[in-house]
Amino acid sequence: MTEVLDDLLQNELKPLVRKIDADAFYPRDFLLKLGTKGFLSSNGLSEQEVLAREVNLVEQIAKVCMTTAFNLWCHLAALTYIRKSDNSYLKQELLPLLENGKLLGGTGLSNPMKYYAGLEPLHLSAERAEGGYIISGQLPSVSNLGESHWFGVIASVGKKQRIMAFVPCNTEGLKLKEKQEYLGLNGSATFACGFNDVFIPDHFVITDNADEYVEKIRPAFVFYQIPLGIGVTAASIVSIEKVCNKQGGCNQFLGIQNEELIEELAPLREQLYQLVHAEDLTRHWKELLQLRLNAVHLTSKAVHACMLHQGSAGYLHKSDPSRRLRESYFFVNLTPTVKHLAKMLQGGNQI
Repeated sequence: MTEVLDDLLQNELKPLVRKIDADAFYPRDFLLKLGTKGFLSSNGLSEQEVLAREVNLVEQIAKVCMTTAFNLWCHLAALTYIRKSDNSYLKQELLPLLENGKLLGGTGLSNPMKYYAGLEPLHLSAERAEGGYIISGQLPSVSNLGESHWFGVIASVGKKQRIMAFVPCNTEGLKLKEKQEYLGLNGSATFACGFNDVFIPDHFVITDNADEYVEKIRPAFVFYQIPLGIGVTAASIVSIEKVCNKQGGCNQFLGIQNEELIEELAPLREQLYQLVHAEDLTRHWKELLQLRLNAVHLTSKAVHACMLHQGSAGYLHKSDPSRRLRESYFFVNLTPTVKHLAKMLQGGNQI
């Protein structure tokens, strides 16, 4: 499988990176091919085996293009929602399609994760109807969406109940407005989602108790993000190494050198892959949060160092170092953001 992935990265993703970054091209076919090539199948594998393979997949793709790796993270989050659900329809009918390259998924849980941390009100509300729920409200941004995509949402039913559902993008009453005004990652197929009395049948409902269910899915939600930073950091280290002898070797006088970055990356990566084998990630929640925060800080440090080592060559808009710089700022603001992480680490057990 390693050779297959290397071939996909070299021959099918690398030629698209500039187009993804500069022209907001969405790498849909590449993402689907990950499924058709068997990289997302959970059939016959333990949860730990699946997690190890998919975390490595995110890391390897992030070395080449973090936009594409982020899209994969969105899809993996959607897979997590269904894999841990008790809904037989979603697990039997939709999960195989999401794993074998027939369908793609998004998350839709940025606002709910902030809600559970006490940062925002919940933006979606639901009313019980015959055979399902009717959902209304607005989500400002959901990524990895398209005509045949699905995504998870959480909506409040009165004051005491929250439900979680899996929503098809082509459902009646759902309006998508594409957003491409970001500093980077505009190829991530990000949309504002307006719910105007959208009917969600019961067989699309992941759980009627989202408050409890979020605690089951949140470790993987965060876990799959960490290799985004690891991949970008590793790519920055390679980029720094390539220019170490330019201009008479004057980069040796810069404050941050590759040896320091390598020394900091190794234990962070080792800790991530050790946690892959944990029997219950929920018991390592605070450790995951700290690891995620450490990954943000190291990624920021690495991309800034790379810009300094590259000099004027890195200052070009379409250069790889400047792309990774913009990618790192997205990583800082990806839910849970740096502020969000700091609050959770210091303020109790909320997400």
